[in-house]
Amino acid sequence: MQSDPVVTNPQFYRVIFENERVRVLEYLDRPGDETVPHRHPDSVMFTLTAFQRRLSSGGRSVDVDLPEGVARWLPAQEHSGSNIGDTATHTIFVELKEPVPATLTPGTPGTPGRPEPLGPDATERRGPLLD
Repeated sequence: MQSDPVVTNPQFYRVIFENERVRVLEYLDRPGDETVPHRHPDSVMFTLTAFQRRLSSGGRSVDVDLPEGVARWLPAQEHSGSNIGDTATHTIFVELKEPVPATLTPGTPGTPGRPEPLGPDATERRGPLLD
């Protein structure tokens, strides 16, 4: 069974960037729209609109109400979803393709392939988008 959301639900998902480490997807739907089951690897989701969804997996369903402008870590999962609200859903998913190689220390300036950071380390910042 094909479980790539871009293949199973092309009317909702589109690839907006991809390289060897990540794939970035845009997701758009309208109230009442439903996806068929699909799988996401470990991902970060950023909500561009507030929305309500029903997510279903393995015979279990959960309703979620997400505000606009939040980033959330999502562990790998398979699910289907329904827009149960009265607003469109617009989100960005950054899907991770592989873990950081064991020989590299994430975020360590000067590590080969890791340039000096341009701003404060994300682990030091706190705000509504990094909760």
